[in-house]
Amino acid sequence: MAITGLLVGLIFGFALQRGRFCVTTAFRDVWQSRRATYFTAFVTVIAVQAVGVGILDATGVIHITHKALPWLAVSLGSLIFGVSMVLAAGCATGTWYRAGEGLVGSWIALVLYATSAAAMKYGPLEPLNQGLRSVTLPVTTIPASLHISSWIVIAVIVAGAGYLVYRELTTPRPKVATLPPTRTGLAHLLFEKSWHPLVTALVISAVAIVAYPLSFASGRQAGLGITTPSANLANWFVTGNPARIDWGVWLVLGILLGSAAAAWASGEFRIRVPDAGTAIRSAIGGIGLGVGASWAGGCTIGNSMVETAQLAWQGWLAFGFTFIGVGLAVRYLQPRAARSVPHPLTTVGAQTPTSVPVSL
Repeated sequence: MAITGLLVGLIFGFALQRGRFCVTTAFRDVWQSRRATYFTAFVTVIAVQAVGVGILDATGVIHITHKALPWLAVSLGSLIFGVSMVLAAGCATGTWYRAGEGLVGSWIALVLYATSAAAMKYGPLEPLNQGLRSVTLPVTTIPASLHISSWIVIAVIVAGAGYLVYRELTTPRPKVATLPPTRTGLAHLLFEKSWHPLVTALVISAVAIVAYPLSFASGRQAGLGITTPSANLANWFVTGNPARIDWGVWLVLGILLGSAAAAWASGEFRIRVPDAGTAIRSAIGGIGLGVGASWAGGCTIGNSMVETAQLAWQGWLAFGFTFIGVGLAVRYLQPRAARSVPHPLTTVGAQTPTSVPVSL
């Protein structure tokens, strides 16, 4: 059953690439240009997934448990992760799917992200990781702390997401100039037409919900996750331990392959070599992603998208500090020229590969 992770990853990677869906973009745009299009899409994923998880849990398909909140590690790790997202020009998932597009800078960040995460989880930095994560608070989920039904919290999340979606759909946007289509039918929809962020959000929500029963069936009791699978893959390369190759490892490999297939079919795959400065930032960002996500217990997928949908304090704490970390990096570390890069949804010809900002 572990091989189903590959199938989920293929669909996930395809949707990420074609929808240009990256949490770095979602968070950075709010700080940089006060645009909330991708942020709204991200919150939509959380809301839809929360409903799905609630149903799966209530019907006994899955049973999710949580440990005490390692508040210090989650706060510090998520802050580091948020800063590193901007340096690496992508979050953990964004790094995997941009690597599939041929970005050498993402290759650098990805290798160092997986390696540093493995060092934190299984290697010489494990004591440092475990030491900080041992500082905990006796809380797990929001409903358990407030002694209320989980459906009340889910309703609040859905209402908040609904408000953001309403604002997004009713706010006038400049028209985007597009090139004449060269394909027809399904091929045009899948490989040429720009995907609306909210449509992409619905696809990703479905993938995230389906991931639960498939992952549980393989013996891995978790939803989508990127950091531990990436660390497991790096550990397997070094040790050859077959136990490391689980559903999650197949998932991340599927993301890479799905993204590469989508980029190739849409004509967006190109080997792009960064300049020295970008390569250095990618390397530093990759290390920070691995260290930060290991301390935090997850990345923007495992924490900010999955744990939030599970109504866990860890997820929402990570969401907040990751968002703050991105803001600090945009303000103090991002190159000045990158702060004024036109948004891909309003740039003429934005659907063409040459006009998509490298930092998506």
